[in-house]
Amino acid sequence: MVHTLHRTQQLKCDISTAWKFFSAAKNLSEITPDDMKFIVLTEVTDDEIYEGMIIDYFVSPLFGIKLKWQTEITKVDKEKSFTDFQKKGPFKLWNHHHEFVPNEEGVLMTDTVTYELPLGFLGEIAHKIMVKNKLENIFNYRYKILETKFNKR
Repeated sequence: MVHTLHRTQQLKCDISTAWKFFSAAKNLSEITPDDMKFIVLTEVTDDEIYEGMIIDYFVSPLFGIKLKWQTEITKVDKEKSFTDFQKKGPFKLWNHHHEFVPNEEGVLMTDTVTYELPLGFLGEIAHKIMVKNKLENIFNYRYKILETKFNKR
């Protein structure tokens, strides 16, 4: 079964500041909880992401089990949106669309993740028991970090 996680957050910054932070792959570990042991393996610079960019990671999503995860940036609309798609990793499907809309208060950022677990019925049980909560916790953590980074003045 395909699931969707949808989050929005108002950032008190201009679009170029938001874009520069979120389009730099190296910043992903900064907004990922420590217990995920998230490590970017691909040598990334301060350059922005681009369509076709492949990024490799190590991540430990559950029980400290270390997994390799590979995503591809499949679409980039500079200072508006980008999408990363899991090529290899723990999900049967992972498609994460990031959108940035300037407004009077700064930038409204929206994350929409479409995902599916492997193993059919067993994957659905795992989703109900732990995966859904784990994803919610990851995005709650991101929210707190981004509040501190962009909204505390």
